[in-house]
Amino acid sequence: MSQNVLASSAGVAAQAGRRRTFAVISHPDAGKSTMTEALALHARVIGQAGAVHGKGDRRGVVSDWMAMEQERGISVTSAALQFSYQDVVINLLDTPGHADFSEDTYRVLTAVDSAVMLLDAAKGLEPQTLKLFEVCRQRSIPVITFINKWDRPGHDALALMDEIEERIGLKPTPLTWPVGIAGHFRGVIDRRTEVFTRMQRSPGGADLAIEEEMSPEAAAELYGADWETANEELQLLAMTGADFDDKEFLAARSTPVLFGAAVANLGVRQLLNVLLELAPPPSARPTVSGTDKPVDSAFSGFVFKIQANMNRTHRDQVAFVRVCSGRFERGMLVTHGDTGRPFTTKYAQQIFGQGRDTIDEAFPGDVIGLVNATALGIGDTLYVSEPVKYPALPSFPPEHFAVVSTSDTAAFKRFRRGIEQLDGEGVVQVLRSDQRGDQSPVLAAVGPMQFEVATHRLEAEFGVKTQLNHLPYEVAARTDEAGREILRTESNVEVMTRVRDGALLALFPHRWRMRSVAGRHPDLRLDD
Repeated sequence: MSQNVLASSAGVAAQAGRRRTFAVISHPDAGKSTMTEALALHARVIGQAGAVHGKGDRRGVVSDWMAMEQERGISVTSAALQFSYQDVVINLLDTPGHADFSEDTYRVLTAVDSAVMLLDAAKGLEPQTLKLFEVCRQRSIPVITFINKWDRPGHDALALMDEIEERIGLKPTPLTWPVGIAGHFRGVIDRRTEVFTRMQRSPGGADLAIEEEMSPEAAAELYGADWETANEELQLLAMTGADFDDKEFLAARSTPVLFGAAVANLGVRQLLNVLLELAPPPSARPTVSGTDKPVDSAFSGFVFKIQANMNRTHRDQVAFVRVCSGRFERGMLVTHGDTGRPFTTKYAQQIFGQGRDTIDEAFPGDVIGLVNATALGIGDTLYVSEPVKYPALPSFPPEHFAVVSTSDTAAFKRFRRGIEQLDGEGVVQVLRSDQRGDQSPVLAAVGPMQFEVATHRLEAEFGVKTQLNHLPYEVAARTDEAGREILRTESNVEVMTRVRDGALLALFPHRWRMRSVAGRHPDLRLDD
C-alpha cells in the first residue's frame, strides 16, 4: 500500500474520530426540540434559544422549520443540525416524538452512533419512551439519559432510577446528581469529580445558564437540608454500584444519567461535555453481506431521509445521506447501489435545520444533503470502488387508510405531483386501488396524524385543497397475484398496489377477519 493511501486512510480515521453523531429522542412534550436548541446555544452556533417559554410563545425553533410545526408547536419530521464544539464535529438529529411518526424516528436511529433520551421529571417513563429504549437496545445504540424539567415539580430522583432499571432493564449510572428536589433545583454534583456546580436561569432564560462552582462547605452552608439529602442519596448510589462503566454503556446495557432543564439551559453544558467524552465516534458498519465496512475504506453512505420544499423559494428536494466510510468530496462520481448507475454529487450541502450551506467534503458520521437527487430513495446506498449494501431501513405496517381526492380539476397535476412527493419522502404510503383509479389514491399511515401532515402539505406547498374519506381497514398484509384472485370473492377485503414498489397489499378490517379468510384458503399468501 502506497504512503499516499496510508496517509489518506489515517486522515479519514482521524476525522471520523472527531465526529459525534447522535439523535435526541423522547416521548412527545419531553423537550426534544428545546434541548436541540440548547445544545446549539452552548456550542455558540445560535445567539439565543428559540424555545424559552414553551409552545405558546416559542420564537421559532431552529429544528422545527415546517409551517405546521411552528403553528402547532410539535415536531412532525426529523431535522439535522451540524456544528462544531471544542474541535469536535457534532451531527445532531432531532426527531418527532409522537408515535404516529415512529417510522421517521426509527429511520433516524439507523443513521446515528448514540442517542440522548429525554425523560420528563414529572412523567417518568411514558409509552413512546419505552418503545424507543427498546429499539435502541435491539440496535445496540448506547443511550445517555437526561432527566429534563428538574426546575419543575416531579418525581423523586431515586424513584426515577428504580423505574429505569425495573421497566427497561438498563442500569442507570448517574454522572450528575441534583441538589434540591424537582421544582427546587439548586445545581448538580459531578459524581466523578465531586465538584458541585450551582446553577441559575439567566434573565429571560434565553441565554446560557449562570453557573458557579462551590466548595462542599459553602454549598452545605447555603443549601443545608438539600445538600445533606443529596449526599445521602449519593452514598446509596455508591452502595448499589451505580457507577459508570464504559464497556456496559457502549454495549447498551447501562445508561449514564444527567439532570437539568433544557428550557432554562440548566445542565446542558454538562450533557454536551459528556457527549464529547463518552459518546462513541463512527465505527465499522455492518453490511448485508455480513462484513463490516471500515470507516477508513472507500466512500460509502446511505439515504435515511428525503425532504422536499424545506426552502419555499427554491422548492427543491434533499436526500439526507449518512456518510459511513471514506472521504466524500463534492462533485465526486459515486455508484447508486440499487441501480448500479453512476450518480453525480455536484449539489452537496451541510444541513442546519432549514438552513443549508455548500460543503466541499465530509467524513464518516457526517450527514450531508444531496439536492434534487430525485433518483434516490430512502434506504438507497451510494459508494465508490467496491460495491456495498447496507441493511434495509425499518418499515412499519400501516393501520390507517383513507382515500384522498381533490374537487379542483385545474389543480390535478399539482395534486399528483404532491402525492408522488409525499410517497417518496415516506410521509405516507400511497396505494393504488383498481376501484378508484389514479384520481383517488389511497393513503396508508401508521397513525392518523400523518394524514394531517399530508393534507396540510398538499395545501401549503402545492396549493391543493383535498378531502379524505377514511376506509374501514386496520390491517395490511402482503400477498401475490394468486392471492388477489382468491380475495376477489371475499367481502370486506380489498387488494391494492403500493405505488412505491409495486407490492400487493391485502387490507382487512381487523386481524380476526384476516385469520378467518386465511383459514378458509390454506394456499393464500399473507405476510405481515
